[in-house]
Amino acid sequence: MSESISKIKSEFNNLQNGEYEAFIEKHSNDERSGVIQLINRARKCVDKYEEELKRTEQMLSFERQYSCYSMICGIDEAGRGPLAGPVVAGAVILPKDDKILYLNDSKQLSASKREELYDVIKSRAIASATGIVGHERIDEINILNATYEAMRQAIMNLKVLPDILLNDAVVIPDIDIKQVPIVKGDAKSCSIAAASIIAKVERDRIMEEMDKLYPMYGFSANKGYGSAAHIEAIKEFGPCPIHRRTFIGNFI
Repeated sequence: MSESISKIKSEFNNLQNGEYEAFIEKHSNDERSGVIQLINRARKCVDKYEEELKRTEQMLSFERQYSCYSMICGIDEAGRGPLAGPVVAGAVILPKDDKILYLNDSKQLSASKREELYDVIKSRAIASATGIVGHERIDEINILNATYEAMRQAIMNLKVLPDILLNDAVVIPDIDIKQVPIVKGDAKSCSIAAASIIAKVERDRIMEEMDKLYPMYGFSANKGYGSAAHIEAIKEFGPCPIHRRTFIGNFI
């Protein structure tokens, strides 16, 4: 007796990447329209999975180019542009040829996907760390120098010292480690993408906590960036203690 379509649908919904081919083969002789639709969906999932494998291979090109180095570290930051809160840098050393799928520029990922990948990166990385530089220091030394400072902190916070840095576009001053700046590196290198996700998730969590202290600014939603609602709140309530004074001169 044939399995019910509802049971087959439940089976489909529980499939993971790499399991769709077996599902297709198992049900390929079932001519019921509902099953045929599920098989077609499974084929699309196979195609998407294969595309992601190819994209991930391309994202490892810089890591392979510098494979003579034993500890390749990706570096990126989150929070250069906001009107409030810190800038956070991430540093990640991934195992060589470790293919974590869906790594990308953190801004191209949904919040839920970033959180999911954050846990994967943390569990599989040889080492990962962040550096955090707050709003007062940003006002004191400017955002670019604060970003460099956060990056240096992140590197020093690693439990393993890297021997090469793949950076998203910048060269960090006062670092005696070989550096490779890569323009739009968070979309071209798995290591940099992983660092961008670590930095973004940790900064977002900080801003969500700040939202509890200063709810009128909507930090949980805007993460400190200059949304229209955020700017209006600054005009109405004035700045709060975590606003960057050098960023909000036009609004107060």
